Amino acid sequence: MDEMSWRYGGWRVVVACFFSAVCAWGFGFYGHGVFLAELHKIHGWSTGLISSATTLYYLVGGLLVAFVGDAVARLGPKRFVLLGMVAMALSASVIPFITAPWQLFAAYILMAFGWAGMSLAAVVTILGLWFHKRRGMAISLALNGASTGSIIVTPAMVALSAWLGFAWSVPLTALGMVVVLTPMVLAWVNRPPADVGPAVVASLPSGSAPASGRAWSKARALRSLAFWSVTLPFALGISAQVGFIVHQLAILEPSVGSVNAGFAVALTGVFAIAARVLLSFFIDRLDQRTVTAVLLVNQAVALLAITRTDDPLSLYVACSAFGVTVGNLITLPALIIQREFPAASFATVANLSTAVNGLTYAFAPGILGILRDATGGYTAPLYACIATELVAAAIILPRPRPVPA
Repeated sequence: MDEMSWRYGGWRVVVACFFSAVCAWGFGFYGHGVFLAELHKIHGWSTGLISSATTLYYLVGGLLVAFVGDAVARLGPKRFVLLGMVAMALSASVIPFITAPWQLFAAYILMAFGWAGMSLAAVVTILGLWFHKRRGMAISLALNGASTGSIIVTPAMVALSAWLGFAWSVPLTALGMVVVLTPMVLAWVNRPPADVGPAVVASLPSGSAPASGRAWSKARALRSLAFWSVTLPFALGISAQVGFIVHQLAILEPSVGSVNAGFAVALTGVFAIAARVLLSFFIDRLDQRTVTAVLLVNQAVALLAITRTDDPLSLYVACSAFGVTVGNLITLPALIIQREFPAASFATVANLSTAVNGLTYAFAPGILGILRDATGGYTAPLYACIATELVAAAIILPRPRPVPA
């Protein structure tokens, strides 16, 4: 069946990938803000120490992401996602019960395996098996789950912590993930039928890179200016984004309280979803590099506004403006790579770019935590994020020569 039809089996895979992204980002991305705030209150550990564990998590996750395509080919999509879900659920569930910093580091290493098995690289690789003509839309729709995670998982953990305590909130939320996601993965996530691939490849959209040509290796991509022209600005921009999101609850809590800070995180997610859905209808007709630059500048302006006010309403507006960029900044690297690189190289280049981004933004939470401890507040860390966003916006605009197949 043509992937243009909504009855095409690949769209059920999109639904499963959407809920995989909800859980991956809910625990493994936005959830770190909850873990940081709660562990600081319970144990009195410094922000820098807890953020350093988050940095290790992103480093290990970044290394693993580079090999997601190989793992999916060896294990199959279904088994790969299920193993990632188990690692994510177990690692998140033990965090409320840790009593020493080394246990936090161990839990985050296990969580990194869950992140690799459920997040961006897994979604891009699995949907790349099913889609070519509608790949951009499929990936964009599935990755709305990333922002939805901030609306569902993070507020659920915050609310349950206030009601039942931190020790109950995370395991119960993780159990909900397993109950909801497991049937979808078992029923829908698999390789496409043998007769789907050739028919889909033959119908690439206009503006896509050619399907023919020798597939790129990781080594060739790393030596390519074209690869770095996409990867470096997103590595910088997403680093600033990750740093802010991990510390968002801690930044806002003194001004608005923990529950309202959780609401601000949810607002960030709501606007991320709305902006990504809206842009998905137009992104194939726009210059995606220019769009990226505009989003990065918008993010810098939102962060500047947060440094200038303690008014709750103004902070909600700034977080909403920041959210407009969050989802699209995650989606755009794969869309630019699809447009500028040969189709046969899409999964390799996209996953390698994701891995480099992960290894870069791994340091962001720790650096912001250290800056916060050194300066006694979050103003200097936020200014560092603003500068990083503006540099990234300047780098993304120049367009390299067309990539040869």
